[in-house]
Amino acid sequence: MSKPQFAILRFAKYKGPEISNIEAHNERTKEKYASNPDVDTSRSHLNFHLITPEQKYRAEAEQQIKGASCRTRSDSVRVVEALVTATPEFFKGKKKDEVKAYFQEALDFIQQHQNPKTIISAVVHMDEKTPHMHLSFVPLTEDRRLSAKEIVGNKKKLTQWQDRFWEHMVKKYPDLERGESASKTGRSHIPPRVFKEVVHLSRMKEQIMTLMADTNLLNKKSKMEELGALLDKYVPASEAMRTKLKKYDKAYRELSDENTALEAELKTAQNAGREKIANKLKYGKMEQELSELHALMDNIPPEIIAAYRRHTVGLQNER
Repeated sequence: MSKPQFAILRFAKYKGPEISNIEAHNERTKEKYASNPDVDTSRSHLNFHLITPEQKYRAEAEQQIKGASCRTRSDSVRVVEALVTATPEFFKGKKKDEVKAYFQEALDFIQQHQNPKTIISAVVHMDEKTPHMHLSFVPLTEDRRLSAKEIVGNKKKLTQWQDRFWEHMVKKYPDLERGESASKTGRSHIPPRVFKEVVHLSRMKEQIMTLMADTNLLNKKSKMEELGALLDKYVPASEAMRTKLKKYDKAYRELSDENTALEAELKTAQNAGREKIANKLKYGKMEQELSELHALMDNIPPEIIAAYRRHTVGLQNER
């Protein structure tokens, strides 16, 4: 029996400095991708654009926002990214033209629901495990307001996007199924990028600890410079990641409570209802993902904080 094939559409919102990070990832402007081991740079020449950016993402966003005379705050969402893909089984045996046709169909769908002029870039990555498209746009409404909330909105709005996307894609690809939405399964989605960032931070911490364990560290200027560079990246990035993970904590605590109730319900359910309850519970147990992320992050060792403080004080004294 063949595995089910699902059409996938997800959204992420970006406000400021992180916009340059997603641009670097999407447009492959980095020389190395240590934080994303899934990128096979020997295949990056196979990537292609359906919409090529005319300038930097942030510059394009600011230009469009200014042109629409929108008021902004420092925490205004300036770019929304749509990730479009399908389960790996869907792409098996498909040639590049067939893969391109799938993403062109998805682009056509998004352009029906979002002004095409607001789309900054639509790039398809063929150099990772599963082909996927990163489509970035400025969240301007039809009446020229900046409102990511109105466009991709709450769970209800996201469910509508998912429904319409599947309804559009299934006309051309009848084998595609509509996956259960997070609102139905009770699961808050943690983007794969978050996992990759946490693994990268964990590896960076190991590098720092190894450098600090060098008994001759104080006598090696190059080692000190390497340690300082790592500390400058690791400490702020790890604190930012902890803040990012907090937003998932509440949802998963609620999910854990729901699991407990479901487990009790499963014990007394009749055959007709057992499968439905068990399916909900299967999604619920994915809360272990959050526990794994927290375990990888854990607390910054005191010696790293002390070294970071010494390093920052040393830099200030040099100025």
